Amino acid sequence: MTAMSTVSATPKIDFSGVSKTFHVRGQEVQALQPVDLQVRKEEFVALVGPSGCGKSTLLNLVAGLLEPTSGSVTYDGKPVSGLNFRVGYMTQKDTLLPWRTVNDNIGVSLELSCRSTPRAELKERVAQMVDLVGLRGFENHFPTELSGGMRKRVALARTLIYRPETLLMDEPFGALDAQLKLIMQDQLQKITQHQKMTVLFVTHDLAEAIAVADRVVVFSARPGRIRAVRDVPLDRPRDIFKVRFAESFSRLHEDLWDELKDEVVKGTDV
Repeated sequence: MTAMSTVSATPKIDFSGVSKTFHVRGQEVQALQPVDLQVRKEEFVALVGPSGCGKSTLLNLVAGLLEPTSGSVTYDGKPVSGLNFRVGYMTQKDTLLPWRTVNDNIGVSLELSCRSTPRAELKERVAQMVDLVGLRGFENHFPTELSGGMRKRVALARTLIYRPETLLMDEPFGALDAQLKLIMQDQLQKITQHQKMTVLFVTHDLAEAIAVADRVVVFSARPGRIRAVRDVPLDRPRDIFKVRFAESFSRLHEDLWDELKDEVVKGTDV
């Protein structure tokens, strides 16, 4: 059974005619041409495209950090207005607080967003997150005492602890080496499947996009527009460490690269 057969047809996130223009040093810079895209509940959608094509802008629109220049962004059928506290946002930088331990870094989300959480409950939820991301034994370590992969696990746990329905992920594993990236991809798919989360995942890595996603959306060079959308024909759960050897993986990778390669060249000329 594929993940797609278990989700509702009602969109969790709906971009309708969304464009975004920024004003930079007195000039208008169009980041996004009108985009129409729906993300279903519990779906994992990866966004790929050249740098500056508006992928991160879409995440910021869902999070309520930006407003569209035209069009609308809805979440569960309601317009996104102001900060969207039903989503969790994980960026490429882990932004851990160097003076806080693993436990304290994970718990900071609840401290900032829900100060009324009883201490006993906060401690229990932090312990659950530590177990979930495989950091038992490192609870009292500081960020400088952790490997890059461990720091990413702390950042993921900090994002998950307040139980967001949707994860917005902007190149979260981009700085990791190839081996650590595979481990984090595997852990991410297991967690998001178990907790039935919706995920919008930005990456420059086509192989990563295919390995983790239900659908891959390819964007053109700036101003970004959707050039192609492809379903990933791989059942879940997936063996992240072996899925790249599947024939269907190779065919999809070739197809997506054919759509992307010209846009990458254009992106370097912008």
